[in-house]
Amino acid sequence: MCRKYDPAVIFVIACLVASSVFAQQPEFPTPQPEHGWLKQFTGHWTTSSKTVAAPEMPAMECSGSMESREIGGFWVANELEGDIDEINFTSVQILGYDPAKKKYIGTWTDSMTDHLWIYEGTVDASGKKLSLIAEGPDMMQSGKLAKYRDSYEFKSPDVIVATSEVMNDKGEWITFMSGEMKRK
Repeated sequence: MCRKYDPAVIFVIACLVASSVFAQQPEFPTPQPEHGWLKQFTGHWTTSSKTVAAPEMPAMECSGSMESREIGGFWVANELEGDIDEINFTSVQILGYDPAKKKYIGTWTDSMTDHLWIYEGTVDASGKKLSLIAEGPDMMQSGKLAKYRDSYEFKSPDVIVATSEVMNDKGEWITFMSGEMKRK
């Protein structure tokens, strides 16, 4: 003998089961104030900088633009285009904040290298300067890795001073790029 069940009863039971399953799922995270700090990057920027490939070489002029957009309140995507002494390049930087580590995190890729840079860093006590540490190919010694620091200091809502440094064998930071970004 087959029993027939009322479709309305089956629907109510299915809704109760589904709601108990959803009630057990963790809540989606919400952006933290540190995520909000990154919103300063959003917008259209012109960039100019000087970079030195090696201590005995003259500085190379760099110019370009950066488009920065927010991703869901948690991330910013910085897309740069420019040239270094007439060599075109593009890069994509993603920045966010990891509440578990209490660190800013991110990545950098560009059209001039095959290395995926992975950042971790902090904002200083003034609340104006983000410093990010990464490990990457040593510019002076092929086949070795070096520690790098990229810093972004907001001088105003419309001006960022950017600095890139590499740590030498003595543990000292050596600046190899410095420049400025101005909001368009």
